[in-house]
Amino acid sequence: MMRSIHAATRVLLVIVASTCSNFAIAASSKHIGVASYYGAELHGHRTASGARFNRHALTAAHRTLPFGTQLRVTNLSNGKSVVVRVNDRGPFVRRRVLDVSEAAARQLGFVARGTAKITYEAL
Repeated sequence: MMRSIHAATRVLLVIVASTCSNFAIAASSKHIGVASYYGAELHGHRTASGARFNRHALTAAHRTLPFGTQLRVTNLSNGKSVVVRVNDRGPFVRRRVLDVSEAAARQLGFVARGTAKITYEAL
């Protein structure tokens, strides 16, 4: 009986390790898409991670990346770049890959426009 439990545990560990290494490979590659930003209307509200949203902090919302993941985001139209931390889920608008805080959008140079074509990669 004990051997079958150990064997099952070993199989589970292999599956988890395989999944984690696949995630690391996927997260470390560059992704391209459209980003938008959110600011005053959500300032102070709770994020999906439980933290309060601060529009002045360098944060982002991503659909699947773990909370706390740091991303280097680069605006493809002007080359400006910023590092943000994932603390929320989103975006919930089709064809957008990332929502960033107002502070991040300012540093990336797209507050006036509202969206930008960006690339991002996990650090």
